[in-house]
Amino acid sequence: NDSRDFEGFLPDTSKTMELVDEETPLVKGKNPRIENDDDASNDSRDFEPLIDRVKDVIRVYWFLGLIAFGGPTAHVGIFQDHLVRVHQWLKEDLFLELFALAQGLPGPSSSQLIISTAATHGGVLGGSIAFLMWNLPGFVVLTAASLFLYDIIDPSNPPIWLLGVPPAAVALIFKAFYGFALKLDTLGAALAMGTSAVSVLINHDENIPSNSSQFVYPVLLFGGGLLTFLDTYRSKPIGTYSKLPGLDDGPVEQTAFDRKLGYKIGMEIHHGIFMFLFWLVLLVGSITLIGRGYDNKYLEIFEIFYRTGSLVFGGGVVIVPMLQNEVVPKWMTEDQFFQGLGLAQSLPGPFFNFASFLGGTYAGLPGAIVANLGLMGP
Repeated sequence: NDSRDFEGFLPDTSKTMELVDEETPLVKGKNPRIENDDDASNDSRDFEPLIDRVKDVIRVYWFLGLIAFGGPTAHVGIFQDHLVRVHQWLKEDLFLELFALAQGLPGPSSSQLIISTAATHGGVLGGSIAFLMWNLPGFVVLTAASLFLYDIIDPSNPPIWLLGVPPAAVALIFKAFYGFALKLDTLGAALAMGTSAVSVLINHDENIPSNSSQFVYPVLLFGGGLLTFLDTYRSKPIGTYSKLPGLDDGPVEQTAFDRKLGYKIGMEIHHGIFMFLFWLVLLVGSITLIGRGYDNKYLEIFEIFYRTGSLVFGGGVVIVPMLQNEVVPKWMTEDQFFQGLGLAQSLPGPFFNFASFLGGTYAGLPGAIVANLGLMGP
């Protein structure tokens, strides 16, 4: 049942909702000013005390990190079924908006989706707890593998069953990119082929430094965005676009649902500005210290993974060539890298937990923690 299905027949109740903020008193966990509201988006869970909403987050999210196999693309389908259809945790359009936002930000899109969907009920605390539960199972397994796997086997002469892991990892990466390509329009396919050609060139040309990928990929992203922007102004654009609201359409008014959602999340604009500046200071500071020759193993690990996590758009598999250029052969052999990659692909949860295997192989348990925080942090 969705009120949109009966548009024109239901009375307009959006104006009956008054603004809800921190000063509004709660009575037995509910707000008396909206308790009898007829708005279809009203839910008694919305105005429970924070501790109760966090408990709801734990109940709904605790096992996702144990069952979500298949990488970011498969994760989105699992989240949609679990959060939208089974638990009715949030509406479909809100889920898709959060998914689109995650796709436009650097870092692991499935982890960002976990944090943002949980934050719609439990605020920043609920989102953080959901992320911890989502991340922990894979982190534990990959950290343990980095610490003990090569005490059991010889990395230069691995058992026969481990030889099949790297080829399987290549197949999984191809499958992911093939799935992305099927959703592209004509312009997107042309951009994908052009940028793939550049990626092949910078990884196989002896005259191009292998670490140039950290600069080339952001330039390719900017160039692709610019070409797409210019294409939208052509009389016959190559790509396929949806019409967005124009400047002449007037301001978009907040609905009662928007105000309730803002109340539950509990963040203001200045909080976001502070977090953005905090990210920028860490990024510039770590790069500057390493550039000035500050010698510290853990700072080196943090800088590599934090910089990579700040530049990676488009899902977990994009980090593979960037990290391979950074850690092979300095930290490990190429075979070890791909063995860890195959293991990371075979586990539930975020693929970015691969960082814990790389950091743990190089610097033990502290290295695994620093690498994971670095890559997930942005």
